[in-house]
Amino acid sequence: MAAKEILTRRPVAATIKLTVPAGGARPAPPVGPALGQYRLNLMAFCKDFNARTQKYKPETPMAVSITAFKDNTFEFTVKSPSVTWYLKKAAGIESGSGRPGHVTASTLSLKHVYEIAKVKQNDHYLQNMSLEAITKSIIGTANSMGIQIVRNLD
Repeated sequence: MAAKEILTRRPVAATIKLTVPAGGARPAPPVGPALGQYRLNLMAFCKDFNARTQKYKPETPMAVSITAFKDNTFEFTVKSPSVTWYLKKAAGIESGSGRPGHVTASTLSLKHVYEIAKVKQNDHYLQNMSLEAITKSIIGTANSMGIQIVRNLD
């Protein structure tokens, strides 16, 4: 670590994790109470978040991690929607199987899984993983939801 980095580090008050609809951040619950207790500027967060998530369809659930500093400032990172959300949308179902492995909720092709993997590869925490590894992880998630993965849909 450089000495300059240590000097410029600000004390962190809290790390807040929320799931907010894309383009739908408002100073009402759940955003308002979560940020208000740390005296953060709600409107600044809402405007920045809505601007960053403009490219996604409205009502897409976005995971956001907000770092609140003791001087009432904040930084936040927005992650793409969860793999389970993408799988449910691609399969056209509301929820996964109640008994995965016994009851199949839906069927998806490998092409769908590959497309989801390409989208998830842009997340900063998955950038160092190969596309094949991300695809295998998504297949595992699909199996645990009761979604069967096949080579081609007939």
